[in-house]
Amino acid sequence: MKLWQAIVPLLVCLCASAAEPEGRDRVDWHWGVRIPLSDGVHLNATLYRPVGQQQPVPCVFTLTPYVSDNYHDRGMYFAQHDYVFLIVDVRGRGNSEGKFHPLWEASDGRDVVEWLARQPYCNGKIAMWGGSYAGMDQWQTASKHPPHLATIVPAAAAMPSVDTPLADNIWSLDEMQWFTLVTGRAFQGKIYGDDEFWSERSLRHSEAHLPYAQFDSYLGNPSADFQEQISHPQQDAYWDAHNPTQAQFAAIDIPVLTITGQYDGDQGGALEYYRRHLAARGAQARHFLIIGPWDHAQTRTPQSEVDGLKVGEASVLDLNDLHRQWYDWTMKSGARPTFLKKAVAWYVTGAERWRYTDSFEQITSATVPLYLNSQDSAANDPFHSGTLDKQAPPASPPDQYIYDPLDNSAAEMEAGFGSTNLREQRDILQSNGRVLIYHTPALTQDQEVSGFFNLRVWLSINQPDTDFAATVYEIAPDGQSLLLTSAQLRARYRQSLRSPKLVPNADPIEYRFDHFSFVARRMVKGSRLRLVIGPTDPLHMQRNYNSGGDVAHESGKDARTVTVKLFHDENHRSVLSMPLGATPDEH
Repeated sequence: MKLWQAIVPLLVCLCASAAEPEGRDRVDWHWGVRIPLSDGVHLNATLYRPVGQQQPVPCVFTLTPYVSDNYHDRGMYFAQHDYVFLIVDVRGRGNSEGKFHPLWEASDGRDVVEWLARQPYCNGKIAMWGGSYAGMDQWQTASKHPPHLATIVPAAAAMPSVDTPLADNIWSLDEMQWFTLVTGRAFQGKIYGDDEFWSERSLRHSEAHLPYAQFDSYLGNPSADFQEQISHPQQDAYWDAHNPTQAQFAAIDIPVLTITGQYDGDQGGALEYYRRHLAARGAQARHFLIIGPWDHAQTRTPQSEVDGLKVGEASVLDLNDLHRQWYDWTMKSGARPTFLKKAVAWYVTGAERWRYTDSFEQITSATVPLYLNSQDSAANDPFHSGTLDKQAPPASPPDQYIYDPLDNSAAEMEAGFGSTNLREQRDILQSNGRVLIYHTPALTQDQEVSGFFNLRVWLSINQPDTDFAATVYEIAPDGQSLLLTSAQLRARYRQSLRSPKLVPNADPIEYRFDHFSFVARRMVKGSRLRLVIGPTDPLHMQRNYNSGGDVAHESGKDARTVTVKLFHDENHRSVLSMPLGATPDEH
């Protein structure tokens, strides 16, 4: 199982409702409010106001493609706490006019801010709320610098080309599931939420070995938007235009609170916005960061279990109340939220507590190199695996696995797993030589691992291209497995995500896996780390047939079996770097 399987890596939070609020008679509700945009299109909004409001107050809005009914409870909550709240359908969705063009909301968000500032119930201070797609459009709106935007709180913010609809230039089959959700104007929640249906369709497509570019037609929903996006298979100017420029980040001088989770499918985007904003503004950035143990939906409504992982009650924050405190602080001269003790807060599972620091870089105190090695070139079995050692190993022959993109057994196995579970390890135990597996010795004491893993590995392939996945697990003393983090890489993009370069021969090349997700975990004495290296998941990911052609248009007829060799001799040190947690903050 890969990390992205443990979350919903799409731009939506279904069923993330707030708790049933009290005092519902304190809210004045208006449906069908029309918001004019600068190009003459009108957006539809549902308006929630404190009943009997006498004076203008700050306004909060969310700009969503998921239809306003989904966030009714949020509107009720904030109106009961003396904010005007609007749920605004993006153009072309719900009851808004115009044509929906996915991932392009910057100008519309700016127009909504400035229209709100002119309303008699608004005091000119505007904030935004929301996650996933509605986290992304907060950044897009802020990039246009509307004068009355006072603060944003992007949760699980998707970043086009960084984590959606492609990540490391590898596309997800789940992308068409999301496109079907937002096809037309109505909310397709039942269709979208039928995971068994989508898993079955993906499996059938995989078995047919059809091109990824035909996936929309195969599913019965031909999509011009899908076709437009896949015509840009790598990071380029098209994708750059979706995201704020460095100059725009530098000009975002409002307070920002970023929220994400360790198992949030849009963690990559959320943290990239954070990094770019801090890099552009430096010490002037008024930017706070929270990383919980949560999955994608839980970045708005935390739960005490994350896909099979039990977490402490301390992690189940009342995020409605935290938003309210943030808005009070930034728009009403209230006190700083009590939870925000320092600029960065992250939750350590296993220790089941929050840690705090002034700088994101201070989360990791040191990194430990773990050298890959094996005996008898045998690292294909979890019970006879290679090793991860702190000392550089003596010379030994390379390990290898063989990947046939026409072999569908892995997809068929994973289709039978059902709901995602971070503790699933049947795919590893039944991998039958299709991957390489390495273990550390058992820990001699508890160890806190916090930050980003990094992998430098020497590989050779006998085809011009293939896709790799690297996944790190904790194996507890009782044998239970816990997925910690993962990364992926397409061989042709080993040097740059903008400039593909096919592999010219079968000589060893150093591949750098730099995009592991953030993890914070207290591992107990007796636990071990497990590293698994192999192909990306064929059930949910775009399949690379290894021919070196246009991957979106390759099919089974282009398939080439690839032999992947992993080297760990004195001239080719393959190393997994493990991040150690800093000294705990006891506050």
